[in-house]
Parts: sequence; C-alpha cells; structure tokens
Amino acid sequence: MSTTSLPSPVHAAGLREALLAAGFTADGLLELLGAPAYAALARSETVPALRATRGDGPLAALVRLFLLQQPVPYVHAGAALPVEAALADGWLRREGDEVHATVDVRPYGGPGGEDWFIVSDLGCAVGGAGGIGSREEGVVLGVGGASTTLAGITVRTPVGSALDVGTGSGIQALHAAQHATRVTATDVNPRALGFTRLTLALSGAPEAELLAGSLFEPVGEATYDLIVSNPPFVISPGARLTYRDGGMGGDDLCRSLVQEAGARLNPGGYAQFLGNWQHVEGEDWRDRLRSWVPRGCDAWIVQRDVQDVTQYAELWLRDAGDHRSDPAEYAGRYEDWLDEFEARKTKSVGFGWITLRRSDAAEPSIVIEEWPHSVEQPLGESVLAHFARQDYLREHDDAALLEGYFLLGAEVVQEQVGAPGAEDPEHVVLRQHRGMRRATKVDTVGAGFAGVCDGSLSAGRILDAIAQLVQEDPVVLRDRTPEAIRMLIEQGFLEPVRPVPESGQDAGQGG
Repeated sequence: MSTTSLPSPVHAAGLREALLAAGFTADGLLELLGAPAYAALARSETVPALRATRGDGPLAALVRLFLLQQPVPYVHAGAALPVEAALADGWLRREGDEVHATVDVRPYGGPGGEDWFIVSDLGCAVGGAGGIGSREEGVVLGVGGASTTLAGITVRTPVGSALDVGTGSGIQALHAAQHATRVTATDVNPRALGFTRLTLALSGAPEAELLAGSLFEPVGEATYDLIVSNPPFVISPGARLTYRDGGMGGDDLCRSLVQEAGARLNPGGYAQFLGNWQHVEGEDWRDRLRSWVPRGCDAWIVQRDVQDVTQYAELWLRDAGDHRSDPAEYAGRYEDWLDEFEARKTKSVGFGWITLRRSDAAEPSIVIEEWPHSVEQPLGESVLAHFARQDYLREHDDAALLEGYFLLGAEVVQEQVGAPGAEDPEHVVLRQHRGMRRATKVDTVGAGFAGVCDGSLSAGRILDAIAQLVQEDPVVLRDRTPEAIRMLIEQGFLEPVRPVPESGQDAGQGG
C-alpha cells in the first residue's frame, strides 16, 4: 500500500483560480499541445507534449509539472501558481531550484462545460506520463474509459442523495455533486477517499461524506436515490491490486454489489454499475445475470464485450505491467489466471453495464441483451426513456396498445436491402442515429406502420389503413402485429405520445 502523504485541500480554491487563470483546462491543453500531441498523451506517449511545452509560459510549466511529471524551475512554477502555498500544502516538493508535483492533476471537462480537475497518484492518470502499469497495491488511478462510460450512462435527474461505491479518485462523486443534494463516497482504500476530497475541492464542488469500508458496509442501513459504482470488477486469482481486484472469488464481488443494491435504493431510485461476469460451461450467461437482480427492481443489463480467458488474462497482466517483468514470473502469473478459470469452468468473461430501478412492480421488467456496437454518449436520458417505455408496455395489453398513439423516434432512418435492380427489397432495416443506435429488421407492414406514426392516428387505425392497402383482413393484421409494435417500442423506435389534436382543436379541449 502506498504510504505517501496526500496534499491538504486547505488552499485548493486559490490553486484552482491559478490553474484556470493559466488556461490549465481541457480546452487549454488542446490549444497548447495541438491535436496530435494531445492524442499522443492519451496513449501515454509524452515526447510530442514535451516538445510542445519547451517554452517557459505558465501553462507549459503546469503541463510539465502535473501531467508530464517533470521538474520545473521554481521561478517558472511561481509564475503559474501560488507556489509557497502549494509547497506548504504538499501539492509540490522542492529540490534545490526545481519543484516536482506530488500528485497527478488532470483537467477534465464536465458535461455542462465545467472545468474540473481529477487528482490521482503520479503516473496513474490513465493516459498519463507513466501510463498505469503500476504494481503498487494501493495505487489510486485517474479517469479512464470505464470511468467516463459510467459517468455517461448515469441518470442525471436531481436527487436528494447519491452514493458512489468504490470512489477511487472521485470522478463519479464529482458528477453526482452537480445534481444530488447529498453525496456519500466509499472506498476500501482510505487513500482513495483522500484523493476524492482533493478532486472535489480542486474542482470547486461541495464536500462529500467520505466513508472507508467495503461495498455497502460503511453506510449501514442508509438508502439512496442514486447509487453508482465502477467497482474493482476484475476476475483474478487473488486480490493483488486494490484498484481493480475485488478480493472475492470469480464474479462474486459484482454479484454481491448488484444483489445488495436493491435494499439500499429508495422507491424509484436507480443503481448503475459497470461489471465483469463469467461465461461458464453449460450455463447461459443471461440466466446468471438474471439471478443477480434483487427483488423489487427492474433491470437493464447490456453486455458490451466478451473476451476469451486468454485475452482477458493478457489484458490485465499488461495493465499491471507484468509483461515487463521476468519472463518466468510472467508465465507463472499467466498460469495462475488460467488455473483459476479452469477451476471455475469459465470459458470467457463478459463486460457491460447494469442498471437497476427500484419499482416494486409485481412483474419486474428484466432486459438482458448483448450490444457491442457503437453508441452515442451520454446515455442517461436513454436510460430514463428505456424504463419509461418498460412501464408503458407493462401497463398496456394488446388491446390498449392498438388504441395508443406513437411517434417515430428521433433520427430513425429506413434502409432497404436487396439486390440492385430488384423490384422489392429483401428486407427493410430501421436504424437509429441517436442513443443506442440500434438497427432492426422489419417487414413491409412494420416499415409502413413506423413511417406514418406521427401521433395523429391510433395504432389500430393505422393498421386498418395498411390492411386496406395490402388487401389483408384487418382483424388478422390487428391480431398479429402487437408483438412487433411492442418490440419497436421497447427498442425506442416508437415513442408513446398523447394524440395530436385535430385541426381547429387545441390541446386543452376535451373530446
């Protein structure tokens, strides 16, 4: 466990003012470094950024200090920030005429254009000067792809209370502080709580309640409107690295987190996690995840990726820098991973998102799907819309569905697929260009139905008109189409709406 003391946040407000005045922001970095050097830095390649910061301006000094972790002359640091306060509080240390950063400080742009800063261990900002590659047990990482993914899918409605389980450097707590009256952050690593305090202070965010402990143990019986967690979900032999290895066998940590979340949610509350899960011989992975969903909760689980056990082991061995160790040591660790998977009959590992909503419905909605394709972040509004559609479908039988009015989803296009010159397409595809960016095959009736859904006619009346056009019995068409309509609603191609008022009748008049 790293024992290096952390800076004090006492003068964080003054330091923040200096960083902003120097242009040490996400936009400022892009302008100073240029797109190629900025992108190279995200790949842990520092040479282009070092070349771009050869000058002695305040912004160049800050980039070298906090991002590239290079020593900077004391006089240059003094032109960029209140250097004596930064030394006294422990953000910097002095060696002769030079100063060194003690932590990584990385500009991060908030969803509303906010200028935030994520504080983490030196060399452990993902894409930072040293990459991750740390084998120190208690290291605290900065923001990576998983962190931004979770932040993007999280529901951002105003809430009274939010809980960030396994807060790390505090990025989820920082986001939650913008729309939650009270934020609690927990971590099994007390050092992570210290970094969260620094991240919040340097970003100008309200303080959070910081509690040390594993999973929900630190919060007792408290309940929340929003729970988020990017947990240490890596399925590994042992718990060598606190930031990634959960310390439980297989995928038990993720399972425990999901199963225990239901009792911690207030009615209507959401819990959103990233996770890994095993694909076990002789078991459907969907059934495995379905068994995790707690009583009283609706669930939407999306598997984004699957790796076989060799790919998975290699990914995380490289994450820890083991590939740079002695070849025999590397081979031994690799064997340990494969032994672990073989003992658990695990053939591959899935990664994805898990969202729970406390509905207390008699018949919970549990949707488990695989969607490895590109999506449009942020997806918080899409998550809300998904559960709203599930409520609609749960409350409307087929007869009520045919009486409903629908609107084609935003930016849905139709594609006709077939041989060139053919009179009729082989099939028709509806494709979304927003949110989950889904695509689905439909028949000509489904395509025609979706195409005229503008909220002015009920589904039944649209089907009757289509039946007349295709010379089909309208009763038969009404009987066989609701299942297809349900699919289009569930996937967001159609949105339930109130009827569009007829001409000459305003929305406030009754019929």
